[in-house]
Amino acid sequence: MDKVQASHILVEQEHEAKDLLKKLEEGTEFETLAKDFSKCPSGKRGGDLGEFGKGMMVKPFEEATYSLEVGSTSEPVQTQFGYHIIKRTK
Repeated sequence: MDKVQASHILVEQEHEAKDLLKKLEEGTEFETLAKDFSKCPSGKRGGDLGEFGKGMMVKPFEEATYSLEVGSTSEPVQTQFGYHIIKRTK
């Protein structure tokens, strides 16, 4: 398991991340939410970050991504950038 591929949605507040998780549970597409709400430039691509290996992302983000099953979505993960909802895609 060298590299993973993931998408994420980055927001400033934890309550925003929790609201987005509710929308995901209600069936809204992850990519749509990323385009509409993510503060990261990757939002324009539906949150897609492409492939990355260990040591390329900040530690909490990396640990959360590697612990996810492919296709699953994380709870809000806090980093110095804000709160991420991460979806492991590969």
